[in-house]
Amino acid sequence: MSYSVNYEQEALADLEKLPKNVCQRIINKIDGLAQNFEQITSQPLSNNLSGFFKLRVGDYRIIYEFNRIEKSDRPLLNA
Repeated sequence: MSYSVNYEQEALADLEKLPKNVCQRIINKIDGLAQNFEQITSQPLSNNLSGFFKLRVGDYRIIYEFNRIEKSDRPLLNA
């Protein structure tokens, strides 16, 4: 099952500041996560980021959460 991706406004602003090749690598990694979410072991965060997960792309960390929306056949991945 693939997930839909919702990019937060703050994340989009951060992506615009990065070099184009790094930005593309991050987007590709998020798309890969959304397509293969059930096969990937997510790394949970703790303390004030409890409920979120991390994904590494080179020197960068992606923080995301996922929601299973009852009325949708495609769960949502917030990045």
